Amino acid sequence: MRIHRLHTWNLSPKEAVTLQRGLADRVVADSPPPRCTLIAGADVSYNKFSPTIFAGVVVLRLPDLTVVERRGASVECHFPYIPGLLSFREAPALLAAFAKVKASPNAVMLDGQGFAHPRRLGLACHIGLWLDRPCFGCAKSLFVGKFDEPDRQAGACSPLTDKGAVLGRVVRTKTGVKPVFVSVGHRMNLDAAVELTLACRGGYRIPEPTRRAHLFVNELRRGEAAI
Repeated sequence: MRIHRLHTWNLSPKEAVTLQRGLADRVVADSPPPRCTLIAGADVSYNKFSPTIFAGVVVLRLPDLTVVERRGASVECHFPYIPGLLSFREAPALLAAFAKVKASPNAVMLDGQGFAHPRRLGLACHIGLWLDRPCFGCAKSLFVGKFDEPDRQAGACSPLTDKGAVLGRVVRTKTGVKPVFVSVGHRMNLDAAVELTLACRGGYRIPEPTRRAHLFVNELRRGEAAI
């Protein structure tokens, strides 16, 4: 996959915050993606106190969710762990993995936030801008905003809001389990992001693209799969 270099990663936390605010203006959050036949899921993993970040990308075919390709990478990162700035730790490794991907996924699902971020530039937005490709975030936990619990049945949704603005949607992927938090990353609207999230259910709470990426990247971290 082609990577569009936007900036250096050698930044202080203060510089990173300033950059986030500037990049947020470049996010396109109101366009539908093309017809999706290939979707990539991506996740990272690292050992506590280790500077090595492992990243995994798994490309799946829709609608049967068969694996087309798996690519991994590891990068040494010394940016501090700061909530709200996690993309500055995780994105370099993810982009190194994406650079190895031979397929051309129509959309990318990230295990993390997109627009649902205090400065409206979570990991899915940051990666989306570097890839210049439809991306969205599917996070396991709330980071910012408030919501009413969606109905218990699979497919139920409720809006995620902050000070009157809609940041994303809270989506029940499986009846009776905790919901996930879906938000736009880039070149995609929220309806499309939710539709893809539900299309990628495989019987678990976490949709298959990021669930498979999570399993793969932990194999990489444990040395059970080759990079």
